[in-house]
Amino acid sequence: MQNEFSHPDQALQKFRHRVRLAIVGVPLFFLLLFANLYYLQVTQKEYYATRAESNRISLVPVVPNRGNIEDKNGVILARNYSAYTLEVTPARLQNLDETIAQLAEIIPIEAKDIKRFKRLREESKNFESIPLRTRLSDEEVARFAAHRYRFPGVEVKARLFRQYPEGTLAAHAIGYISRINQEEQQWVDEALAEQEKEAGRNLTYKGTTLIGKIGLEKNYEFELHGITGYEQVEVDAGGQAVRVLSRSAPIPGNNLILTLDSQLQKMAEATFGNRRGSLVALDPRNGAVLALVASPAFDPNLFVDGIRFDDWDALNNNPDKPMLNRAIYSAYPPGSTFKPLMAMAALSTGKRTPQQTIADPGYFNFGNHRFMDDKAGGHGIVDMRKSIVASCNTYYYHLANDMGIDSIARFMGGLGLGKRTEIDIPGESTGVLPSPEWKAARFKKREQQKWFAGETISVGIGQSYNAYTPLQMAHALANILNYGRVFRPHLVAAIKNPGTGEVRTLETQPVREIPLQREHVDFIKAAMAGVNKEGTGARAFAGAAYESGGKTGTAQVYSLKGQRYAGRAKEKLRDHSWFIAFAPVDEPRIVVAVMVENGGFGATSAAPIARQVFDYYLLNKEAHSPAPEVDAPEDGPDHDHEEAEDAAP
Repeated sequence: MQNEFSHPDQALQKFRHRVRLAIVGVPLFFLLLFANLYYLQVTQKEYYATRAESNRISLVPVVPNRGNIEDKNGVILARNYSAYTLEVTPARLQNLDETIAQLAEIIPIEAKDIKRFKRLREESKNFESIPLRTRLSDEEVARFAAHRYRFPGVEVKARLFRQYPEGTLAAHAIGYISRINQEEQQWVDEALAEQEKEAGRNLTYKGTTLIGKIGLEKNYEFELHGITGYEQVEVDAGGQAVRVLSRSAPIPGNNLILTLDSQLQKMAEATFGNRRGSLVALDPRNGAVLALVASPAFDPNLFVDGIRFDDWDALNNNPDKPMLNRAIYSAYPPGSTFKPLMAMAALSTGKRTPQQTIADPGYFNFGNHRFMDDKAGGHGIVDMRKSIVASCNTYYYHLANDMGIDSIARFMGGLGLGKRTEIDIPGESTGVLPSPEWKAARFKKREQQKWFAGETISVGIGQSYNAYTPLQMAHALANILNYGRVFRPHLVAAIKNPGTGEVRTLETQPVREIPLQREHVDFIKAAMAGVNKEGTGARAFAGAAYESGGKTGTAQVYSLKGQRYAGRAKEKLRDHSWFIAFAPVDEPRIVVAVMVENGGFGATSAAPIARQVFDYYLLNKEAHSPAPEVDAPEDGPDHDHEEAEDAAP
């Protein structure tokens, strides 16, 4: 057998072929190598330099200090403080449960901490750090530091915590902050994109884990939050920080200066005691909210670092609903507090003059139904002033029938009933201003959509479908007292930049005007002053050192089917107690609407609360806690029931 080298010529030929390939191939290889090096080091230099730098340098967001919230006198209602938090990043752990068990041997971790951690983990991204224990003591921080090497993915961070020093005070107005969820994050991103266009700079929420959930904390989120800063941190191959290269300081959020008087608020809340209800106090001259009470309330501090399950369960299942903002959300039939508004409507539309009278026999017949007045035998001859002072139902049965539902709805809508006042906290209800159009839209069945003339009769005394919030009732009365000038109710008076000290006062100009005649308004004011001198509010305001005007209301919750109210119903079925009032009469500086759920007669429960608020605000007089009830007037309470009987033939 011959091998490939058996012929020397053939072997030489193959050798030369290989040399030629090497002469061509080797330079080509080096050419390609140098071309690739040129591409990497010259053409793509910036790209790879940036990537290398990003691996070496990490941008760490620095969360800004959230702005404070303070009352009109500088009392702090919301502020921040720094504390240590034990935080866990689940993505960096192999066994989460085992890690938590080992941590519990070093730092006390309770079952409620673990429950909260698991709930927060469900709401968070896996790579985010989640608080396991908050507000660590210095001793606990030192103990963990000694064992830090055992727990990759666990670290102690210094975080700012929100604090509400006054606890439950004005909780529904101030609101609270808590961990941001995905829906809120999307809302923030969209809102910031719009603001970036206007501001001409980048805005960010990176590093922010908390956001305002309700109240002023939510409505003024972007004012309070501030602008996030950054630190350029050099990191090693293991991802540990080596040094800070540069720092862009965060810009703290602005402070809110409120119209609220915290002492007035505290006193007003105390007057309710354990009763459910609400109070709104406005300055009618500019729409400033002086006090906003929803009773019972809650402690916003519970929510700051994630509310514990037991606390949330207690709040959520409380039959008195402490999370409910009764002042702006809950709508109730206004009862007789509606009567001054009806009288104003009658004067403005020309349906009545103050001197016109009716004879009240104690009832009003309409078709084959008899609508009863609360006073047996009636009030005799009744003019407009007496109809308000004595709270005569029959007068307003006649008036409602003469005006018609369309005229009533049109005027009341102009006063602001049945629509949001646009107060600067979220969650406001529209209430219900009944009309044929409203009823047609409200009900699905055709037979329920028709408006019946008899329904208008009950509307006239603040019953039927009527339902308004205490804020709406205070706002409507303020609009009348202002001779038709309408101010938007607001809780924030000014916004202060904590860095520069610059204070930006928010404008308080009328947003619209209602055509009301001065003599008509002055008549209503005088008639309501008569209520507190000689009518249903007289006992509550006996001996007052100022002149005030008011109107009591007792709104039906449960029909007694023609029986006279005698407190026989179960507590949750008893009438609601209303009182709207203002003082002083000549130049009103405060308007209140008080509603006590199931409080019975307006003169008994709600009026004494208003008296104590006025005494404190006008005279700086200390109040009783809770406000004592007073006896009903001798001529009977203003009972605004939809009592109807078959009329005599």
